[in-house]
Amino acid sequence: MTATHTTSRVTVRGETGEVASFPRATSPVRPLPDRRLRSRQRLRGHLTAWAFIAPVVIYLAVFYAYPLYRNLDLSFRDYTLRSFIDGTAPFVWFDNYVEVIQSSTFTPALLNTAVFTLVSIVFQFAIGLALAVFFFRRFPLAPTLRALFLVPWLLPLLVSASVWAWMLNSESGIINAGLEAIGLTQVNWLTSPQWAMVSVLLANIWIGIPFNLVILYSGLQNIPGEVYEAASLDGANGWQTFWRITFPLLRPVSAITILLGLVYTLKVFDIIWIMTRGGPGDASATFAIWSYRLGFGGGSPELSPAAAVGNLLIVLAFVFGLIYIRTQRRLERA
Repeated sequence: MTATHTTSRVTVRGETGEVASFPRATSPVRPLPDRRLRSRQRLRGHLTAWAFIAPVVIYLAVFYAYPLYRNLDLSFRDYTLRSFIDGTAPFVWFDNYVEVIQSSTFTPALLNTAVFTLVSIVFQFAIGLALAVFFFRRFPLAPTLRALFLVPWLLPLLVSASVWAWMLNSESGIINAGLEAIGLTQVNWLTSPQWAMVSVLLANIWIGIPFNLVILYSGLQNIPGEVYEAASLDGANGWQTFWRITFPLLRPVSAITILLGLVYTLKVFDIIWIMTRGGPGDASATFAIWSYRLGFGGGSPELSPAAAVGNLLIVLAFVFGLIYIRTQRRLERA
């Protein structure tokens, strides 16, 4: 039996000579299944999304994740200046953290960090809120006065800290000159262990007020005026209006303001270093100042303990942030 093929049919000749012709089987062009098509579209969507966020991911990895990893690695090893050259820093587990916690500077630095952060945030927020409510009322020169309050925020921290150091100077400062003019005793603001923390607090509160003022003033503008009109018709006085309307409606903005202030204040270094360098002794030394002293402040750098102090500061900021967020959630549920 022989078979011949044409373009559309197949002819078969049998042994006895009979001929049979059959239509040639062709493979039809079938469409892609819907599931495969949707899978390709989904993959294309994922690739497009990753292409858009890739710059952000690379930025976070290079400037945040890698330095954090290096700091952790530094704190778990015994690094010296020679170790950076030959790469032989041994792994010492938590020895650096134990050394830091057992140090005589740990307790003063922890207390100073807590006092400096909490007092700064309380006064910055309270004064900023009072000024925001005050300037929210329309009166002549309000925009000009509000702009003047932003000056501390616009100045570089180096300039602000230097000005405060000059004003609080024991011998030539304008503050002591004013105290002497009204018959009071002069104060060693920057060299007395009792007043050094007060001095850096005054400067930091003054610098942080404009930030709170701007954010809270923006929040006040989002409160509908009809609410105040209704409260006025009900006979509410100024304090009742503030406590029953303004303060509760500002709670989301207040949460953001305090949280940002918390993160910023915990890592303040410039102001304290320029005014007191953490002294006298450890009277105004916070974790940020202590970490810098260990790493770069002496002739023999203690890089690994300095990294351990920096990591403790990160943990402290994380704990404070969690406590504040949980407190806010409980207040919102209540």
